Amino acid sequence: MTTVPTRAPERLSAPGPEPRGHRRRQRRSRERPNWLAGVSSVIWLAIVIVPIYWIVITSFKSQSNYYAENPLAPPAAPTLANYGMVIEADFPQYFVNSVIATLGAVVPAVLFSFMAAYAIVRAGRESRFLRWTNSLFLMGLAIPLQATVIPIYLIIIRLGLYDTLLALILPSIAFAIPLSVLILANFIRDVPKELFDSMRIDGATEQVTMWRLAFPLTRPAVVTVTVYNSLQIWNGFLLPLILTQSPDKRTLPLALWSFQGQYSINVPAVLASVVLTTLPILILYVVGRRQLLSGLTAGFSK
Repeated sequence: MTTVPTRAPERLSAPGPEPRGHRRRQRRSRERPNWLAGVSSVIWLAIVIVPIYWIVITSFKSQSNYYAENPLAPPAAPTLANYGMVIEADFPQYFVNSVIATLGAVVPAVLFSFMAAYAIVRAGRESRFLRWTNSLFLMGLAIPLQATVIPIYLIIIRLGLYDTLLALILPSIAFAIPLSVLILANFIRDVPKELFDSMRIDGATEQVTMWRLAFPLTRPAVVTVTVYNSLQIWNGFLLPLILTQSPDKRTLPLALWSFQGQYSINVPAVLASVVLTTLPILILYVVGRRQLLSGLTAGFSK
């Protein structure tokens, strides 16, 4: 009986160290500066910063010095007369109107959107009504504000709310809800299901779970939605133009339009009103900057 010699299994050789030249090329590619990206960033920064710089320094110039000096040169004799002129032109009243309209729309919209998003995520699979509600919110994203101006105007007239701040608040809430529900629902879905199960085992109700578990974990999304909606409502021009008439019901964007007509020649006064209008949004961004950035970049880290 002859035996067939079997071939010994080949040993898997461990990968050897990478060649020194390959590692050197990788190190050079990592250390090589990206000049094109750097130059593009500097150019874009100049495009953004130069207009802001011009607006700020011009607001401190007098009307006569504005035409006599270099437009990009700092003011030789800074003055606050332009800001005083704007404040005397009922600017505080317009500022209060904008604050009331913004807070009155953002706070209810964000709270309602969070509760709706929580209900859609937690019970959307079991409730047909919630699924239809979610579809209705998504359909709201496809309807632009300009297409609903006439229906909104007629509804506000029928309700007797024309020329009131409530006429600005109610449509702003309606248009802020769809996108807010979409963003908040996506963040609530990212919360691990085990955390909800542990809260249920501990005897917590859905309301307790929503406010003590889901709300703190989705705080970056809440801040992102709040800042975005505040920016949209604060800078809104179409609704105040259509739904208000009295000067004491004007908001800041509509007041800027009137300032441009009133001080069409006094450019520093107009730019001073622009600076005062931008400050609240800038302060809001500085306060919620960390939460806002984490909310915007959360989806890219997965």
